[in-house]
Amino acid sequence: MIATRRIGPRLRVAWLPALALVLSGSPAEAHLVTTGLGPVYDGISHFLTSPDDLVATFALALLAGQCGPDSARRALIVLPAAWLVGGLAGLSVASAHPPDLTWLIFMALGGLVAAQLRPPGAAVVTLASVLGLFKGFANGSAMGAAGAGIVWLIGVVTTVFVVTVIVAASVVAARLPIAKIAVRVLGSWTTATGMLMLGWSLR
Repeated sequence: MIATRRIGPRLRVAWLPALALVLSGSPAEAHLVTTGLGPVYDGISHFLTSPDDLVATFALALLAGQCGPDSARRALIVLPAAWLVGGLAGLSVASAHPPDLTWLIFMALGGLVAAQLRPPGAAVVTLASVLGLFKGFANGSAMGAAGAGIVWLIGVVTTVFVVTVIVAASVVAARLPIAKIAVRVLGSWTTATGMLMLGWSLR
């Protein structure tokens, strides 16, 4: 029992360096996934296999749910809409290569969740808008350069909506203290990953 308690915390953080290494490489948007099931499913697979997009959306949804039902409802509308607008803009300028700010996104959103801060609804909407526009533009520019179109983007945006709904609703419905602690732990892991990514990029 004693050995298990000593090893447990090490195992919980052992994945952080590996995750930071994976995310600190080339932007995942440049590697489009082809499932053979059509462009919508290709977009869905692209999002689910892009850790920087998935974790950023997950963290925003955690924050929105932590801020309450109103903020969660706004986020699940604003984030996919902004992602779509940014994606359409990216498709029109396929040669653009926005900077990789994944580390900053992880640190900012994860820090807010870990600190259990509850910014007002307008601030959550602003964060969702900025995240959606930035990530959508990166997706759109990569898709345009690879010859993918708006149908592919629709698959991505639909998945963003589904993930946001599931995560935000789960946080809003959480009532047990242990569940709220788990949300903060997830936020702290996200922040730690962002810090490791920053350190790796500066080494």
